Amino acid sequence: MSLVRRETVPARYARDPFTFARDLLGWDPFGDLRPAAVFSPSFEVKETPEQFLVRADLPGVEEKDVDVSLHNGVLSISGSRTSEQRKEGEAYYVHERQYGSFSRSFALPDTADGDRVDASLTSGVLTVTIGKRTEVKPRKIAFKK
Repeated sequence: MSLVRRETVPARYARDPFTFARDLLGWDPFGDLRPAAVFSPSFEVKETPEQFLVRADLPGVEEKDVDVSLHNGVLSISGSRTSEQRKEGEAYYVHERQYGSFSRSFALPDTADGDRVDASLTSGVLTVTIGKRTEVKPRKIAFKK
């Protein structure tokens, strides 16, 4: 019995049929139309009964490179991730990681308490918690007897 090995189409060619042309001929028919690859972290905004929770995936970003601010009911998060310095004699065969600056802003509702905001960056995840005002939290009203 002989084993016949068949090569499959590499995943990068299956996703973008023009990748083969770019690799083989250095030709990119849509090069000017495609946006430049920039670092754009994913965000998640959630509301609980006690607070608003904003999370962002910031792998490789240090605390000193992130700015979180609150002004006139708008939460702004900005920062940057810098690339590694390329050294003489090194060659990249795949370069898919994204670098650069990012900025996102979120308008907070009137129920948010701007005096109760905390931020932490742990294991590459930024977590910003914004407390709710106590007077706007739902409360149970007792009946008079």
